[in-house]
Amino acid sequence: MAEVESFTLDHTAVKAPYVRLISVEEGPKGDKISNFDLRLVQPNENAIPTAGLHTIEHMLAGYLRDHLEGVIDCSPFGCRTGFHLIVWGEPTAKEVALALKASLESIVKATWEDVQGTDIKSCGNYRDHSLFSAQEWCEKILAEGISSEPFERNVI
Repeated sequence: MAEVESFTLDHTAVKAPYVRLISVEEGPKGDKISNFDLRLVQPNENAIPTAGLHTIEHMLAGYLRDHLEGVIDCSPFGCRTGFHLIVWGEPTAKEVALALKASLESIVKATWEDVQGTDIKSCGNYRDHSLFSAQEWCEKILAEGISSEPFERNVI
């Protein structure tokens, strides 16, 4: 079985919330994509409940695209501690952290009408959302500050 970088990361050494560049991949035509670890809560100490995480996921899908060019996908980790962010090009961790911060600030101010994809036609589990939980977690993450370094606190 192929080794997966995320499973080689020492989850006891990182200091969340942070943004971490996992890898940059180059395609056959020279196009580059970057994979980032957007770790919102400390691994093995906390996990965002599924309804709140699901709502954060839906909102980040739009807000990150508003604040960062080239977003391909933002998907939650199964451990519920953060997200993978895949983007075209090679933005810095600081640029991504600033976009994440602005996105979380937008979530805190949002109303239910701002949450995309919450009906039976547009979501595979439309009943499992909580804007209240999403906003509580985003406030907590913002209060802790987002670091552009995974192993030391370099809050942007």
